[in-house]
Amino acid sequence: MGTFKALRIDKAENGQTVERVDFDDADLMPGDTTVRVTHSTVNYKDGLAITGRSPVVRRFPMIPGVDFAGVVEETSHPGLKAGDAVVLNGWGTGETHLGAYAERSRVKGEWLVPLPPEFTAADAMAIGTAGYTAMLAVIAIEKAGVTPDHGAAIVTGAAGGVGSVAVALLSRLGWRVIASTGRPGEGGFLRGLGAAEIVARDDLSKPGRPLGKERWAAGIDAVGSHTLANVLAQTRLNGAVAACGLAGGADLPATVMPFILRGVSLLGIDSVMASRERRLEAWIRLARDLDRDKLRALTTTIGFDAIVPTAHAILDGKVRGRVVVEIGG
Repeated sequence: MGTFKALRIDKAENGQTVERVDFDDADLMPGDTTVRVTHSTVNYKDGLAITGRSPVVRRFPMIPGVDFAGVVEETSHPGLKAGDAVVLNGWGTGETHLGAYAERSRVKGEWLVPLPPEFTAADAMAIGTAGYTAMLAVIAIEKAGVTPDHGAAIVTGAAGGVGSVAVALLSRLGWRVIASTGRPGEGGFLRGLGAAEIVARDDLSKPGRPLGKERWAAGIDAVGSHTLANVLAQTRLNGAVAACGLAGGADLPATVMPFILRGVSLLGIDSVMASRERRLEAWIRLARDLDRDKLRALTTTIGFDAIVPTAHAILDGKVRGRVVVEIGG
């Protein structure tokens, strides 16, 4: 066992420090399964944790990183064995439980799902929590009874992690996708993923009317605040909007009018504590419905030492699509 490389956040008087360390296996947290981590990713939440811009981390010291792919080294969990390829998303890793930016992690076996055979570990982290969340949002819209026959679907924060996967998924499933972004230079990238129309972020991010012209039947929103309020206000009769992020703010300055006059549904998406059944459903659907060429087109790969600068860049809106981190062999 011994030591292994890890990224560690410590609390300091003037905030927090982040450094690469040699972490001792004996200091890992309790769990019935130890995983050799090979790949991780950088999500928006990871950016918040590493920069300290939001109190994501609730235990110090902390190894950040909310998801990983790897191989089981040892386990006493009845559903696992050494050598199994597995994926973890959420469950408080990187927040209250030592996370993914390390060569080894000890977790509860029930938190793990098998790596779909259609994916490599790198593929799984190209999807990551952001892509898995996008799939949960798509499934929620479908279960609300809204289909491509009802109209278009809008995706906000479309050039980001959740948004880019959502655009690719919805397009593959037959939706006419409207992509909202604050980066006009990414129009070509988004059209390549399947977007039929690009909407400027400013069109949705400012205070709007309680009800607007009906423009789409469904939406996936990773932004919140006025953007989500405007998406709801412009959703068609009996449409549905899945909310899964707060990049633009945690507030919702809206009225009840879209709900009581148009029957619009607001669907909350929690990927962190989702049940195992929902996780398995999402990963099965990702294996079936996500175009591999589009996944590669929206993915960048970095090394371990690039995690911290990438965490800053993702909060500054300078990261496009998904980022895979190569942790170990």
